Amino acid sequence: MSLPTASFDYGLDSDADELQAIAAEQRFELMTAKTVDADLDFAFDLQLQEAITASLSLNPQPSTSSTAAAVDQPQRNEEELKFTDLLSDELLKLEQELRDQAISEREFQNLKNDLDRRLHDHQLALEISRMSDDEWDDWGDDFERPFGEGSSKGGSNEIFRVYFKGLMENRLTDESPLGGIGVAICDSRDDLLFELRKPFVAHGANRRTADITALIEGLNAALELQLQRLVFYCDYNPIFNYVTRQWSSKQKKVAALVDRVTDLSKKFTYCQPARVARKDIKFAFKLAREAIDAQVNRAAEASSSNNPKEACVICLEDSNINQIFSIDDCLHRYCFSCMKQHVEMKLLHGLLPTCPHEGCKSELKIDSCRTFLTPRLIDIMSQRMKEASIPVTEKVYCPYPKCSALMSKSEALEHSKPAIVGAERSGARKCLKCNNHFCINCKVPWHNNSTCTQYKLCNPHPPQEEAKLKNLAATNLWRQCVKCNYMIELATGCYHMTCRCGNEFCYTCGAEWKKKKATCSCPLWDEENILEDDFDSDEEDEDAYLDSDSDSDGY
Repeated sequence: MSLPTASFDYGLDSDADELQAIAAEQRFELMTAKTVDADLDFAFDLQLQEAITASLSLNPQPSTSSTAAAVDQPQRNEEELKFTDLLSDELLKLEQELRDQAISEREFQNLKNDLDRRLHDHQLALEISRMSDDEWDDWGDDFERPFGEGSSKGGSNEIFRVYFKGLMENRLTDESPLGGIGVAICDSRDDLLFELRKPFVAHGANRRTADITALIEGLNAALELQLQRLVFYCDYNPIFNYVTRQWSSKQKKVAALVDRVTDLSKKFTYCQPARVARKDIKFAFKLAREAIDAQVNRAAEASSSNNPKEACVICLEDSNINQIFSIDDCLHRYCFSCMKQHVEMKLLHGLLPTCPHEGCKSELKIDSCRTFLTPRLIDIMSQRMKEASIPVTEKVYCPYPKCSALMSKSEALEHSKPAIVGAERSGARKCLKCNNHFCINCKVPWHNNSTCTQYKLCNPHPPQEEAKLKNLAATNLWRQCVKCNYMIELATGCYHMTCRCGNEFCYTCGAEWKKKKATCSCPLWDEENILEDDFDSDEEDEDAYLDSDSDSDGY
């Protein structure tokens, strides 16, 4: 169900009707005055012409004042007519705007009533489903819940979903870009309740302001629908970090918009952000794209065009065929922009990117991805591919801060044998990148003339960086896998943790799980962590990853 793209600043019906009546009355009076003025002007012009003719018959040389008056009067009349026409047009526009606003208010009220009925029907169905067969046989025929008895209100316990997107498009023939906003509000089953598409003044704006503005429109719409509990979904990581206050913007405009989001969020009983991939909000993309398309009339390109275009199935935007990426194995096709965002999001989570198509597991090849990735992302992807090729228990990093190169234990050993005598016995290794020596047992630069035991006795305290990490872990209740030393944070779910190395353990005490069974007596879950799963997206259900050696996942 769609709604006109007017804003939600609605007045009272009586005030709108009164204003419309006043505008119509003024326009009628203006047209009447215009007609009277035209008649008077015609009579004046006729008398003036007669006077000039009589004056010329008596004196062949006309006076300067008479001639000037004759010339100046039509000019004044023409200017007055133009002003009158302009004023009349403005009154017509005002009347049309008032009529459009009245239609928008009626449709919005119909939408709200429809939403109330749907909520009422859903609550009624839940109550009926909870009845036992005996209860239904006893009084099921007399059970009723008339519409309007509390369950029909938008303040139910159902959690609604807000999808939003703000887009900008640069036109070669335009001085400033065009912008569009798309908002979709769905119920907990992802059934569409409300959609909004509207133009966005994009001059001087950027991607972040466009997205935050779309979010504000979505929250305003949810307030007008009197929804109390909702989750809004972000596909753009900086927006998520802004609204969760993990980042603070140095741009005053962005900071003001984020403050506006915070103020609106406080008006709901429950309002939380969640991160999703771009493909999960493609309907909001479609609405934003339609808002941009409505501002311009683009001629359809012929099939014989020199620049044929293809629509990306994620963002629904037409892109030049040379800006479409085809995945090598499965041949699924997406635009460069969506592919870059998809790869960046996966790399951010410490995962190797695969095909965005749902259910497709085709891996992306780094040589093919060079066409749309930045050099920095290519380096990160190469690093992730190398990390994935080395078993977790075999990974070792160079302890020198300026290097930190990743290598496998077997690689380090083979590289060290020619340069270090007895490397396998002593634990001394040579870095593959910087060629500095280090101890693989102590994970520190090589300690000359002392064994590992002697070094640990002389240096009982861990390095400063490691001490800071452990202190941070203790503060945030993180847990370290005893098998691979990865740090794990429980986001949601039970206390049975599965590290990426395969080790299973209890998050509360660290005891090992054997054959899918706990070896301790700690509780399996906390109810608050389990209930939160109702709000989180599939990607958010996974435990958070921490960078470098503190990176892991638990379930």
